[in-house]
Amino acid sequence: MNGPVKTITRDPLLQPLTIKKLTLRNRIISTSHACGLEVGGMPEEAYQRYHEEKARGGLALSMFGGSSNVDLDSPNIFRQLNVGTDAIIPHLQRFSARMHDLGAALMCQITHLGRRGDPYAGDRLSTIGPSPVRETLHRSIPKEMDEHDIDRVVKAYAQAALRCKEGGLDGIETLAAGHLIGQFLSPLTNRRTDRFGGALENRLRFGLMVHEAIRKAVGDDFLVGMRFVVDEGPDGGLNFEECVKAALMLKAAGGVDFFNAIYGTMDTTRALAEENMPGMGSPLAPWVEPVGAFRHEVGLPVFHAARIADVASARFAVAEGRLDMAGMTRAQIADPHLVEKLAGGRETEIRPCVGATHCQSPYRPSCLHNAATGRELTLRHVIEKTDGPARKVVVVGGGPAGLEAARISAERGHAVSLYEAGGDLGGQIRIGATGSWRRDLMGIVEWREAELQRLGVAVHTNVYMESADITALEPDVVILATGGLPQIDLQEGALLCLNTWDVLTGQVPLHGEVLIYDGTGRHPGPLSAEQAREAGAEVAYVSIDAQLSEELTYAERLRWKKRFLQLGVRPVFESRLFAVQRKDNRLEASFVNEISREVTSVLVDQVIVEQGSIPMDEAYFALRTQSANDGVTDLDAMVKAAPQPRLRESGFELHRIGDAVSSRNIHAAVLDALRICSAL
Repeated sequence: MNGPVKTITRDPLLQPLTIKKLTLRNRIISTSHACGLEVGGMPEEAYQRYHEEKARGGLALSMFGGSSNVDLDSPNIFRQLNVGTDAIIPHLQRFSARMHDLGAALMCQITHLGRRGDPYAGDRLSTIGPSPVRETLHRSIPKEMDEHDIDRVVKAYAQAALRCKEGGLDGIETLAAGHLIGQFLSPLTNRRTDRFGGALENRLRFGLMVHEAIRKAVGDDFLVGMRFVVDEGPDGGLNFEECVKAALMLKAAGGVDFFNAIYGTMDTTRALAEENMPGMGSPLAPWVEPVGAFRHEVGLPVFHAARIADVASARFAVAEGRLDMAGMTRAQIADPHLVEKLAGGRETEIRPCVGATHCQSPYRPSCLHNAATGRELTLRHVIEKTDGPARKVVVVGGGPAGLEAARISAERGHAVSLYEAGGDLGGQIRIGATGSWRRDLMGIVEWREAELQRLGVAVHTNVYMESADITALEPDVVILATGGLPQIDLQEGALLCLNTWDVLTGQVPLHGEVLIYDGTGRHPGPLSAEQAREAGAEVAYVSIDAQLSEELTYAERLRWKKRFLQLGVRPVFESRLFAVQRKDNRLEASFVNEISREVTSVLVDQVIVEQGSIPMDEAYFALRTQSANDGVTDLDAMVKAAPQPRLRESGFELHRIGDAVSSRNIHAAVLDALRICSAL
């Protein structure tokens, strides 16, 4: 395949790879995932544009449709596609045509979830599996499949693969590990004594039948691969040697053209977050070595994706022969133009994936610091120059919202100056990047600092801007990204409490017995608990929520649960702090249990409260009457990233964004900035 991104280079990542009759233009792929943009199981316009952006950005192969379902008893439980119906074919035809026009290959992952499904989803059918062994994560106890079930599902796989071929795709992969093929293969989930159980050859029989049927349906030129485990790790039933043996049997049968290698299991939250899709706090590219050993043994092209978050890791893996294709899936969620920048000698401009796992939240595929991802129908990844006059834009506040506002405005061609009251840029990110595993967050700040320097933005630190200072600059546009201040909202005793910022910035030493009250379920509470324990304090942790870090992604939540176990902190949940008062030179904190309504009290030396922030909005209200829009941000125009209306002819345009509006996360802050400033 040829495409718009061409370069002559010795970079291993930019060399082509040919598998049968398909030539991939480089060694970077986006691997299959359920991106959350499907509509009724179909890849409609938003879904296709999300992948198309990566093709515009130069990737070789986009593999889409993570866990696409082949039959009725494999229901849609996390926004999968439905390849079990002919209705998908026209969507695939449009999808493949637009990707091929941009020089990228396209493949779909097809699967049957087996016991990983949900008996109460979709048509509310029983889940199925090789044996009635319950899965911890999805909680189903499957029906043991008989040979009629096996024949039906084998046929469904073949029909789904044929639909993909008729849709113009270049190939498909099945998903073995953790899904039905892998459930037959693993002795932990296959307890059968018939010809599908026992010896490895018998446990692989179902997978061989599936791939034989697929090959018969689609022919030899259509690529067929398998996402395959190279070692199930400490909780699994398959070791490296058995995985290699099974892979060689699949190869000998002619059923596979490539393997997409993964490590570990996926039937628990821990396995998903630490083995399958490791994020921040995990080593970069943790499974490249065992995958490389697997590739050496099987002698077929091997793809792999697991926290290959940066170009250097991908380049090493390919150059050293560990992989044939580097799956930089989350890296391209952060920057879908990664390949284009690499090929064009702009590697330093690549927006880094920091491993925050926000793209694995219910709001996926949203990236914590690329708000355009998943919103390609309304927002652009490449900011175009304004077709109007250059304007003087003043941005107040150097947190994520202000940094993004300055960056976008400068990309538009405006004259931009940014003013930050503190000595460093980054705002709350600098606070959030403290602790044992959150330091990679600083990549969000460092990339934007470098971009502002490249774009020539005038950055002023240690400057507190009041309303008169702002108007004296005679701006055309004022963006207030002034953030917020910690909130402590109690019936009694708020002034006796510390806030989490006091702790995380090191302004207050911790000692004795410390109570931390978490009223948000975000990071500051756990970060403060960690810092208190490391300072030698005893920690009591109380949360309003039903579980630790309830507002975070499952991977972040797991990370904090594990850290609390290491620190010996045992949280109390569903309790609300309502009063703190002095008692015997200590502090008495009173709680009400939200379930039982029982009131309890505890004596401690310090009380730390996390309840988010309230906006710093003095400048905003002082400037409103001088602005052309009375400080009103038209929400309809904002959501559409359209120019904002003016209420009067004179005055500057005034907006506030991020936590200067309300207490939210980094993604919300940069989204505010992108929506408003890309229309300036």
